[in-house]
Amino acid sequence: MTQNSPFPLFEHRHLLGIQGLTPPDIETLLDRADAAVAISRQSQKKTSALRGRTQINLFFEASTRTQSSFELAGKRLGADVMNMSVASSSVKKGETLVDTATTLNAMRPDILVIRHSSAGAAALLSQKVDCSVVNAGDGAHEHPTQALLDALTIRRAKGRIGGLTVAICGDVLHSRVARSNILLLNAMGARVRVVAPSTLLPTDVDQMSVEVMQSMADGLKGADVVMALRLQRERMAGAFVPSIREYARYYGLDAEKLKAAKDDALVMHPGPMNRGVEISSEIADGPQSVIQEQVEMGVAVRMAVMEALLDPRRENKDADR
Repeated sequence: MTQNSPFPLFEHRHLLGIQGLTPPDIETLLDRADAAVAISRQSQKKTSALRGRTQINLFFEASTRTQSSFELAGKRLGADVMNMSVASSSVKKGETLVDTATTLNAMRPDILVIRHSSAGAAALLSQKVDCSVVNAGDGAHEHPTQALLDALTIRRAKGRIGGLTVAICGDVLHSRVARSNILLLNAMGARVRVVAPSTLLPTDVDQMSVEVMQSMADGLKGADVVMALRLQRERMAGAFVPSIREYARYYGLDAEKLKAAKDDALVMHPGPMNRGVEISSEIADGPQSVIQEQVEMGVAVRMAVMEALLDPRRENKDADR
């Protein structure tokens, strides 16, 4: 990370969501992430881009995949990384998020990565600390780095995002991944469909600029990308589907349903997967699957985001004001 960076300055201090980002903002992060992929594939993976900087991962929800990805990203950039164990912290003793933010702020971190079960938690934290904040998932609101890594995976495989037809299938109602992806894909000019039973569609789906379909055959027809979502039973209070078996029969992505999509359609899943429910093992492990590529792109995108937020050109710009 130098003053002579080849990338445009990312103007935002925090990454709280895809909402509010312009197409050039998104392109900047994806271009940075492309460069980070090359670094991650070298035998010597560590850089000094964030040397001397402190990153705190604050996960109020368990997430092995996302937390380890952020940790690895920070370490590859040379940052000092601390994972705060919320399960054994003062939060369990009744400390509020604001109290936690005040305490952490006194430690003078440079970047805080937060995952929380409440929508808006990342935005609240960003108002209480002096450092940059990255939203690693807040309730059913947004998960911006997941949408960015999905976009990077698509762009590297298809060469573009604009003009592609993307079908997002399954539990859209409870999915922050779906919300962030819809915002990003629409911003980049993709045609977005959501495919789900009516009980798993948000009440404001008509305002999301998507095509809504309740049949997998119709929703997947001619799709360039098929994104299966996890059925989030832990977020469900009530009966949203008749049974898991019934859901898998009508909405589980299998070889027969995938035939409706284009022959070279990409198959994606944000993970963790419920095999045999929203996606069959045959498809998850099949030739059209880019699920493992998504995991690799996750580290690169998180490297790109942290490097962009801590770009020294912003400090100089702020000092000049």
